[in-house]
Amino acid sequence: MVVRGLLLLLALILLAATAEAGKNKKEKAKKDGSDCEDWRWGPCVPNSKDCGLGYREGTCKDESKKLKCKIPCNWKKKFGADCKYKFESWGGCSAQTGVKTRSGVLKKALYNAQCEEIVYVTKPCSSKIKSKSKAKKGKGKD
Repeated sequence: MVVRGLLLLLALILLAATAEAGKNKKEKAKKDGSDCEDWRWGPCVPNSKDCGLGYREGTCKDESKKLKCKIPCNWKKKFGADCKYKFESWGGCSAQTGVKTRSGVLKKALYNAQCEEIVYVTKPCSSKIKSKSKAKKGKGKD
């Protein structure tokens, strides 16, 4: 009976600690921000060159903020780093143009970015001929 009482007391202490931790997270979020809810964010501007660490500026009414951001160095510059697409597999190689194509459908637009719903990308066809069969070593029984 005493063990049950101790377990119940321990459970209540853990519940109270969890509730307090959740309250602290909410307070931290309000500390750095404001009451404004309609923030307009600009694109991520890299500190140097065209990729890497940088910042994005946001405005809301009379307020402005800068957030740290990062542009991956392998991003598709044509689409913008804030437009995320789901791409299908590459199509076959066109003998006429020497390129293959695939399309991507907009998955997410970050920070209110203006993104195209569908985009198309191309790349040169591989000049290498890939063989589907590989040399196999036979497993012989001794």
